[in-house]
Parts: sequence; C-alpha cells; structure tokens
Amino acid sequence: MIQKEPRLLRVGVLGCGPIAQFAHFDACRKARNCELYAICDAAPDLLARMAATHQPMRTFTKFEDMLIASEVEAVIIAVSDQFHVPLSLQALAAGKHVLVEKPLGTSVEECDALRARVHEIQRGEHRVFQVGNNRRFDPGVAFAARFVREEIGGLIALKAWYCDSTMRYTMTDNLQPLAIASMDAVKPMGNPKSDKRRYFMLTHGSHLVDSARFLAGDLEAVSAKLVERHDSFCWFITVDFRGGHIGHLDLTVPLRGDFQEGFQIYGELGSAYGKIPLPWFHKSGEVECFSVKDRTYRKVLGEDAYSYKLQLEGFADAILHGAPQLGATVDDGSAAMRAMVAIARSVERGECVRLDTVSGTV
Repeated sequence: MIQKEPRLLRVGVLGCGPIAQFAHFDACRKARNCELYAICDAAPDLLARMAATHQPMRTFTKFEDMLIASEVEAVIIAVSDQFHVPLSLQALAAGKHVLVEKPLGTSVEECDALRARVHEIQRGEHRVFQVGNNRRFDPGVAFAARFVREEIGGLIALKAWYCDSTMRYTMTDNLQPLAIASMDAVKPMGNPKSDKRRYFMLTHGSHLVDSARFLAGDLEAVSAKLVERHDSFCWFITVDFRGGHIGHLDLTVPLRGDFQEGFQIYGELGSAYGKIPLPWFHKSGEVECFSVKDRTYRKVLGEDAYSYKLQLEGFADAILHGAPQLGATVDDGSAAMRAMVAIARSVERGECVRLDTVSGTV
C-alpha cells in the first residue's frame, strides 16, 4: 500500500528580523507538519539573504501581496510589537490563520478590539489565532500544567520569577546565528526600547504573566512595587487569582548573575517546582511534581524542547486536524495585556488594582 505524504501547512512568515532569523524560519523548516512556503519583508536586501538561506517557494516585499496568495494558509507575524494588532487584523481579513509574536499588542483597547474580531470570525468558521508565548511548549512547563490540572487539587499559591541577566547576551550571541540587518528595515516611530520600564514589561513581563496564568489561572487583581536602582528594574507583584489562591511574581531586568526563570506551586494534593533555562538552549525546564497520592516526585526528560517548533506544530495541528489549541489564544493575549497594564497602574498609584478596571498601556 502506498502511504500518502503527510499534509503540510503552508506558512508565510512576515518579517526577516532577529526573531524570525533566530526562531521562526528554522522552526518552520523543522516542524513535522509545516512548510516554509513564503517569506515577506520590506527590505529587499534582507529578503534576498533570507531567501537564499531558507529557500521558500515565494518571496514578497509587500504583506498585501503575500496575503493575496491563496497557497499561503497561515502567517507568522514576527515584527515589532506596535504592528502586531493592525497586521493581525489585515491577515484575518484575508482569511488567514495567524500566529503573532507576543505580546499581543501594546494597549488594552487594541487587544480587546482584536479579540472581538477574532471571536466574530470564529463564530462563523474554523480559524486559528495563536499568540507566540512559547514557554507553554517547554516540556517541563507543559508537564507541570497537566499536573496542576489533573492531580494537584485545589491551588493554594504560586510563586513565579523571570530574571533576565547581564550575562544573557554573551550566552545568546554564542547560541544564535549572526543576525543580518538592513538599513531598509521598517521600524516603529521613535525608539520603543528607550522607555525601559515599558519595554521590559512588554518584552519580559509578557512571558512571566502568561506563565502564571497558564499554571495557576486568571489573575483578578495585583499589588505591585517597582524599584529602579543600579540600572536595574525590579517589580515585586502580589497577585489575587480568580480561584481564590494567591501569588507572587518577580520580574527583574537585569540580574547580576545567571538568567533565572521558574516557579513554585503549592496545592491541596501536591506541589511543583520548575527551573526554566534560556529557550535558545532547546533544553527542557527542570520540573519536579510531588503527589501525595503515591508520595512520589516525578519529572519529565523533555528530550524535544525546541519550543518554537513545538508551538508551530501545535498551531498547525489545530488548523489541519481540528486538534485542541494548546498555545495561547487571543483571550490569553488580551488578559496578559490587562495584567501588565494593571501592574503599571498599581506601581503608579501605590494601591491594589483590579484587572477589569484598567485601560491604556503600560
């Protein structure tokens, strides 16, 4: 019997900048169920370099032209945060499935508007919209999430931390390919990185908040303090979860020492501890879960920990086979934005802030 070749999702990647070069192009080529069909960038020189390296079937300098191509079934939006929402709306209007880099957007209002549009479309057709919170696909984190869902019973508390390091770029420079830049690259107005408080929250806080929600559920209110000293920003955040349990989040950028990301979870019938490495090592988080049922600690090896590839495979499975969406949804992206804005408002006001009262940006 002749076996059919597996169906591959034809993906177009918008943006040839660092995150596409470091993650998305390679993930598309290595995913078991995807094909890097097209790439698009406004900078012709950068587009040509990436096309020579990754060999897509088609290249485009205009997003509109890639969206018109019927062969392109889904797009990865890998450009600056400020462009995420308008370009996502444009891709949705063209009938494409969308995987957009985190954070979903830069304000509560634009994220809510995008969320409403995605829900409107999904009421009438099968359309997958996913936010690129790749930590959900770390095998250790996914193992802990299943343990919380299936065995830990009622939650008591979560502690989670994300501490970027002064040494991190030395590590990533050795791990990642040399980035190719172009003078013709399209950039947002101004310099978003100049406002470090805002930039660090959107870039790093989006990981921390999403992981907390993934492991412990919806945040209801936050009380946050921020210290800016010695060229570091340190947020300590007390969390009230909707389920009645409590939490503490630590976002520190940068830390003098090694990169640190992890969590502790306390529950009725067990506990979990996780230490997550830099994702560029493609190594699973070291996670141990203890269950009172058998008085045993468990841990997963997670031999395939290429989280960018795994998130793309989950995205494609949801599109091609109707599998449950394992990645962050538009609801998750919108809720994460509300949490980050609530943290910013709490720092400004010196009081507890409910997520359902906030607006604006961080």
